[in-house]
Amino acid sequence: MFDPVVSLRRMSVDLPSGKDVVFISDVHLGFGDRQTDRQRETRLVELLRSLPPTCGHLFIVGDLFDYWFDYRTAIPRQFVRTLAALHDLRDAGMPITYLMGNHDFGHATYFHDELGIEVERGDLDVTIGTTRFYVSHGDGKAANDRGYLVLRSVLRNPVAQWLYRALHPDVGITLASRTSHGSRDYTSDKDYGPEDGLRAFALDRLRNGYDVVVMGHRHHATEERTTDGIYVNLGHWLGSEVTYARFDPDHGIRVIHINSP
Repeated sequence: MFDPVVSLRRMSVDLPSGKDVVFISDVHLGFGDRQTDRQRETRLVELLRSLPPTCGHLFIVGDLFDYWFDYRTAIPRQFVRTLAALHDLRDAGMPITYLMGNHDFGHATYFHDELGIEVERGDLDVTIGTTRFYVSHGDGKAANDRGYLVLRSVLRNPVAQWLYRALHPDVGITLASRTSHGSRDYTSDKDYGPEDGLRAFALDRLRNGYDVVVMGHRHHATEERTTDGIYVNLGHWLGSEVTYARFDPDHGIRVIHINSP
């Protein structure tokens, strides 16, 4: 129940010639004041709209939203531009893989039914050409983080989510936002000790056959190359500089930095 790895699914990406793969995480739409959040969403939408000429597959590696909870007839209303951009990508035929994070754990059927995007609740073992990736948001991988593993098992429990959806959406979405802020305060204030558990987890996966490990969660962009492979942390979108990653079979994976205009 409290295993850092909820589940691990294998998948293969058939990447067309001349195309690359884009990985983003920790955009945290909905965080902060509305003006700042709109600016963050504008940057994201600009990136999404720029993808079709070169990108063959998009991975969203958790915490796209600072909070998310969808009901049978309601979703958070302020993310309409992002949802429309994702819908346009799917209509254009782009495959999108979405891994659930620790902030956007309230997914039910909306992304599948309306956008044609499957939401993964665990980690992925992904083969792209001849390169083997381990892809995970990273929550629960930090050292000394059993408390979060207990909390995650409660928040993702189907019975708990069913009870939560019995609340009126105005109440439930507001509570989801407040829970998200509490989760951030917990992560920010927690002393994880001298060892970064995500890095240790990644290096272990590299030693056990993976070529590249991609994670988010810790909000620290990383591109560490070892004799066993490459560990990439995707960073975040909360400051003046945002980061994401691109991979193509000819040049490998690299972290991309975008500064504010």
